Amino acid sequence: MDINVFVTKDFEKMSEVAAQIAVKKIAAVLKSKQEAVLGLATGNSPTGMYKHLARAANEGKFDSGRIRSFNLDEYIGLPGDNAQERALHPESYAYFMVQELFGHLNKKFSETCVPCGSLIEQKKLIRSLGENKNDWSYAGTGAGRSIVIKAKAKSDYLAWIKKDILDRYARKIKASGGIDLQVIGVGGRGHVAFHEAGIPFRVAPMLLVKLDSDTIANAITDTHFKTKADSPRYAVSMSAGLVYQARTVMLVANGARKTRPVAESLLGEITPEVPISYGRLYARNGGELIYVLDRVAAEELLACRRELKSRGIILHETDKPSHSKPRRRLV
Repeated sequence: MDINVFVTKDFEKMSEVAAQIAVKKIAAVLKSKQEAVLGLATGNSPTGMYKHLARAANEGKFDSGRIRSFNLDEYIGLPGDNAQERALHPESYAYFMVQELFGHLNKKFSETCVPCGSLIEQKKLIRSLGENKNDWSYAGTGAGRSIVIKAKAKSDYLAWIKKDILDRYARKIKASGGIDLQVIGVGGRGHVAFHEAGIPFRVAPMLLVKLDSDTIANAITDTHFKTKADSPRYAVSMSAGLVYQARTVMLVANGARKTRPVAESLLGEITPEVPISYGRLYARNGGELIYVLDRVAAEELLACRRELKSRGIILHETDKPSHSKPRRRLV
C-alpha cells in the first residue's frame, strides 16, 4: 500500500490536518461497527491535534462515547509515595492525556487505558532485577534496551510485572478487536513510544524498557524534568511490533529534531536502529501508513521527491510555497 505524507506550513496547520484525518477515520469506523479503538501518543507533537479532536467530538462530528483508547506508554519511577501519587504526577502520561484530551471532552470515551507503569516501584524493580539475574535478559544494541522477563521467572515481582502489567495490556487490546487508528510521534533517534533505537522489531507486544540516556536527556531538554536524578529510568511501552498491527498508523511530527529520523524512516534502511522504519514493512504488507509533518520536519524528504515517488510514497503539500513572481496588473 502507498505511504501518504502530508506536509504543512507549521504546527497549527499540521495539527488541523492530522485531526481532520483522524475524524474522517473515526467516522468511517463507527459506520461499520459499534466502537472505534484509538491508540494515542503523548509528547508535544500531538497536543494541537488533540484540541481539534476534542472540539470535533464536542461539535458532534463523531460520538466520543463510542471510542475506546489505549495509550502507547507510561513512565516507571515518577516521584510519589504510592501508585496514585505517581499516576497523578504532572509528568505522568495518564495526567497528560487528561490535560490535553480527555478533560476537554463533553462526552467521555467509553474507556481510556494507559499502561500501569505507576504501579511499579522503580527501586523495587531495580532490586528485583539485581537479585534475580536468571529471570530476565536484555534485548537491544543501544543504551536503551528491553528487559525480557522469562515466562517462568522465580521472582514474584518480576513475574507479576510480566503477567499483570505487560501481558494483560496486550490481551486487552486484542480483546477490543485491535486498534483502528494508532497515533504516534517520533523520538530524536527514530524511536516510537519507548521502543528505543536498537531494540528488535519483534520482542514482545508490550515492553519493559531501560531508557536510553538520550531519551532521558531529551526529557530534561523539553523541561519535563529538572535533572537526571529526577527523571525516570524505566518505562512500560507498546513495541513497534504491536504499534504496527493497527489498521491505520498516523505519525505526527514537527520541528528540527524530527527532520533526520523522519527522513531515515522513509529513505534509509529498514532497521531496528530507527524503529519507525518498520512502518515501511507494515505498509508493504497492506497497512495504511500516514505521516503528517510541518515543513521543518519534512525538509529532507522534500529534497528527495523523485526517490519518494519511486518508493510509492505520495507527498501532499497542503501549503505549497509559491516561487512564481506576482503578475503585474495591466491598466
